[in-house]
Parts: sequence; structure tokens; C-alpha cells
Amino acid sequence: MEKAEIQKALKEVNAQPKRKFVQSYELIINLKNINLKQTSVDFSATLHHTTGRKVKVCAFVDNALFDQATKSCDKVIRDTEFALYQQDKKLAKQLAQEFDYFVAQSTLMAKVAAAFGKALGTRGKMPNPKMGCVVPPNSAMEPLIKRLNTTVRFVAKKGMNLQVPIGKENQSEEEVIDNIFTAVQTAIKSLPNESQNIRNVLLKPTMGKPVRI
Repeated sequence: MEKAEIQKALKEVNAQPKRKFVQSYELIINLKNINLKQTSVDFSATLHHTTGRKVKVCAFVDNALFDQATKSCDKVIRDTEFALYQQDKKLAKQLAQEFDYFVAQSTLMAKVAAAFGKALGTRGKMPNPKMGCVVPPNSAMEPLIKRLNTTVRFVAKKGMNLQVPIGKENQSEEEVIDNIFTAVQTAIKSLPNESQNIRNVLLKPTMGKPVRI
């Protein structure tokens, strides 16, 4: 896929009727030749630019990372509070719904799994080591949170498609094109048979029709 092809599709999307709000762009990758019961499709792409949407991050820490996490994360839950969520399933469920990413101090992962595993695991939101969300007690949190704000996660659960936010109308064309290019290249490298697993790639505005790239 060339950037010129992405630019053409973006222009078609932008030619659709305008709305009274700033729309997001959604990238849709339709898959083929994958048995999702046998092959897990779950990977992330770190983009060069923001998607225009700030993600919400919650951290599970003890005293070692509390100050760092407080400066960088939207919510911090200390190990001394875990029991509250373990006892109150509704509270844990609300937490899982409210935040996009969860970061955990590596030395606390067993306790995190016991207290939050059911609520987060069913939503695919347990702290993910592959995304750098399981951190040592001496970790610098700020770079991780910055990276998560330019990271999109591709997950195919039941349907044969991947869909992620990739930018907004008020971003520069160059940023949106680069985000799409980077995300698609990452997807190709992450799929078991690379481009042979991609049926097509679409770009869609929030309230508009998808356009094939």
C-alpha cells in the first residue's frame, strides 16, 4: 500500500457531507484465511502521531511507583486498595469500563490477577506485557503513558475485521496518512501470513460511508 492510495481514499472520505462536530477516522482491516478459533489476532501499533483521542490509563502500584504513576496516569490504585475491588464486583466492572489501558507494577501481578482478573480479563484489558504495561518498580511511567496515547490495539474476537481510531478531521492530512500507513504496515507484519490475510482496507468517518483504500 502506497501513501498516494491512502491520500486518494482520505480525499474521498473528506468529500462526504460534513457534520456539526469533528469526526474521527476509523481504519478497518477485513481479514481472510484465518481461523480465529485456532489463531489469536491481537497486536498493537505504535503510531508517529496522536489519533486525536486521549486514552485513559489506570495504574496498579505500591509505594515504589506511586509518585511516578500519580504524575502520569488518570487513576492510581494502590495495593492496599485491591481488596475493595476484589470484594465489590460491580466496582471492578465499572473500573474496567472506564479505562482504556491498565498498567501494573510487575511485583504485584499475582495480586492484580486475583483482584481484577475477572473484570479485566473478559474485556481483554489485563495489563499487557507486550505493550509494556507490566513495569518494574523503578520504571519511568511518563514515556509509557505518552506511547500509549499513540498506540492502537487490533483485536479480532468474533468477526473477521479489525477496527481502530486512526485520526481526526482537524489533524493534518500528513499525520492521518502516516498513521494509516504505519498501522497497516504493522498489521501486515503481525498477521500469520502477512498481506495474504488481508481482504481489504477501508477508511471511514464517524458518521459516513467507508471508502476502500
